[in-house]
Amino acid sequence: MLYQKTITSQYGDVDIQVPRDRLGEFNPVVVKKHQTNVTGIEEQIIALYAKGVSTRDIQEHLQNLYGIEVSPTLISNVTNKIVPVTKEWQTKPLQSVYAVVFLDAIHFKVKQEGHIVNKAATW
Repeated sequence: MLYQKTITSQYGDVDIQVPRDRLGEFNPVVVKKHQTNVTGIEEQIIALYAKGVSTRDIQEHLQNLYGIEVSPTLISNVTNKIVPVTKEWQTKPLQSVYAVVFLDAIHFKVKQEGHIVNKAATW
């Protein structure tokens, strides 16, 4: 049996369905009993979005992992909050010169003071 619960996040209200058991032994992990604020979920949504996960896949992930039903619109609203920061980073001017250092080495096992150790040989 499920019941409807409205939780508040920094991006608005969300309706979720919470399982209910007769003996009251179910202990939710993500949204605790009597909890109405879930700011940590937005951070997870943003982290998944930053890794290139689609809105529908994020929705499915939250449903499968936590049993939370969130709408694709809510996920879009959460991810839209970081769009200005992303645009600012993408449009910042580049420096004219960047220092680049390439390092390359081959590692050999050598005997040193009676022990075999790895040594890097560079050229």
